Amino acid sequence: MNIANHIERGDRLYPEKIALIFEDKLFTYKQLNNLVNRVANGLHGLGIEKGDRVILFLPNIPEFIICYLGILKIGAVVVSVNVMLKSNEVSYIFNDCAAKAIITTESLVENVPGIDLPELEHILIAEGSAIKGVSLAKVMESASPNGYAIEIDRHAPASIVYTSGTTGFSKGATLSHGNIISNMYSQNRCCGMQPDDRLLLYLPLFHCFGQNAILNAALNVCATIILQRRFDFEQVLHAIATHQVTMFFGVPTVFINLLNSDLSSYNLNSVRYYFSAAAPMPIEVAQTWRDKYGKVINEGYGLTETSPCASYNHDLKYKLGSIGAPIENVEMKVIDIKGNQVEVGELGQIVIRGPNVMLGYWNRPFETAEVIKDGWFHTGDIGRVDEDGFFYIVDRLKDMINMSGFKIYPTEVENVIYQHSSVAEVAVYGVNDDYKGEIVHANIILKEGHVISEEQIIKFCSERMAKYKLPCSISFVDSLPKNPTGKVLKRVLRQQSSFKRVLSNKS
Repeated sequence: MNIANHIERGDRLYPEKIALIFEDKLFTYKQLNNLVNRVANGLHGLGIEKGDRVILFLPNIPEFIICYLGILKIGAVVVSVNVMLKSNEVSYIFNDCAAKAIITTESLVENVPGIDLPELEHILIAEGSAIKGVSLAKVMESASPNGYAIEIDRHAPASIVYTSGTTGFSKGATLSHGNIISNMYSQNRCCGMQPDDRLLLYLPLFHCFGQNAILNAALNVCATIILQRRFDFEQVLHAIATHQVTMFFGVPTVFINLLNSDLSSYNLNSVRYYFSAAAPMPIEVAQTWRDKYGKVINEGYGLTETSPCASYNHDLKYKLGSIGAPIENVEMKVIDIKGNQVEVGELGQIVIRGPNVMLGYWNRPFETAEVIKDGWFHTGDIGRVDEDGFFYIVDRLKDMINMSGFKIYPTEVENVIYQHSSVAEVAVYGVNDDYKGEIVHANIILKEGHVISEEQIIKFCSERMAKYKLPCSISFVDSLPKNPTGKVLKRVLRQQSSFKRVLSNKS
């Protein structure tokens, strides 16, 4: 088996069909597969072999898809990296996965460290001038357009997607060929994808949602993908009408944005199916959408560690506010702190078992053992299940902040703020936000005699971490609530923030 078998199948069955549309470029399945083969052969010629890690540090451009599939064809492992990360964050991932090559752009290569990367042998530039590195186009020009994906074990690593950790260090969720293939077939069935569907893909390809639930799933049914660099309101609506998009995928904030806008001058009639994931969908948003447009927003639940899909609402029945029931071959249950399954309606931690559960965190057996026990992946999400087997997310065990689908761990932000010479103590936590779900807030105790502004702290952070992780607001305080052992009680901070928000709304 090999994930890239789907692009070869598309070439055989629909060689002249449009597989990918990007700005003014169109690629048939035959053309796309030939380009993928050139990348595969070119990388092999550079010495990239089965099991080698290759980093994709790319935005949503055709080269991401072409390189992703080319890497998989030769049995190498794709490491997709968030394009918003800065040099020190990229360096950490490089050294953690021991990547042999990186494919990036002229603008992003500035964030690729020039030293202390002992395993790195090749820098390939996919867009812009190859001032640093070698042009990917030149490597492809001299490579053959012919080739086939190698057969590989279903448990062989295919992709490493880095997800933030509670220690402040990213962990590489390692997904196998079997993980991703099982998940894309489930996505095909649940969403009812067909060859004549046209899917809009503006969600980041470095994220598991865009990579597997949309890209791989669409290629698996030989559908057409309309790729966009990012979410741009006008461009998205224009693309839907121009390309007659039939399936629309997004996160809750996108649907909130659409609901709060006047869409009367846009033709969305071609869209037969809407899907949301990556963050909880507010019930009022789902209800308002259905009332206004007469169509439900189908929802999926999962994590990077589950490839990502684990449950789906709706398959046989739609339930407002639910994350649905497990997809085929996947089991879910709710357990208490002792690991015992709770009764229907009772709260506990949601755990998942099935072919979608990752191999583990790359080179982190201890962290893997903490979350995968007897084959069950412990999500850290608190939820319940009803008498029909539908699951509901209630809260989180972790302090993770979910901002527009981006997962942010407070410790990671705190570690950066602590680097500032004026900071004595800091506590970072999520604050409810009507549009983004949550935003990052920091309570800071300054060292005696030090004075600094909110803007200075945010500027300091912006030079050291990705933009989406930055604190949106900061409070300078004299103390932080703590338990007897000295641990900061972030639960209390969130409660205080919610109370202040209620008072503010009332006034």
